[in-house]
Amino acid sequence: MGQGVRGISRMSYGWRIAATVLGIGLLLSGSLRMSDDLWPFGPLSQYAFSPAKDETIVITRVEGLLADGRRIDLPLRVESAGISRAEIEARIPQITADPALLRAVAEGWTSRHPAEPALLKVWLVQDETRLVNGRVGPARLVVLTTWELPS
Repeated sequence: MGQGVRGISRMSYGWRIAATVLGIGLLLSGSLRMSDDLWPFGPLSQYAFSPAKDETIVITRVEGLLADGRRIDLPLRVESAGISRAEIEARIPQITADPALLRAVAEGWTSRHPAEPALLKVWLVQDETRLVNGRVGPARLVVLTTWELPS
């Protein structure tokens, strides 16, 4: 008993204030630009809201055509395709302008699935599901672009 509480030094106080101001500044910058580029210092908006009752839910995917004729989903995760969904979603305009950018997905998937038949073609697609009064309504598949792997 009787041990006094030691205050913090001006230096400790100063670096704590500077770190707090920097963190808030980065978060504010990302929020004002509505950008996920500096996550976690910006909005991860795809998880930060509930859709309106009459909203359209969009899920971006990549599908592939295998040499045995199967059309399969190429999961957009680093572990399975070498690239994440967020990386693809952030570059949709560039990919639709230059479908050869899907090469990264094809190469990533092929290197992680060597026992599967060769990949011949890939599609960048979006599943659009319309909510009607908060309930799942009509759905449609939208093909954004297609890229055939070189022979």
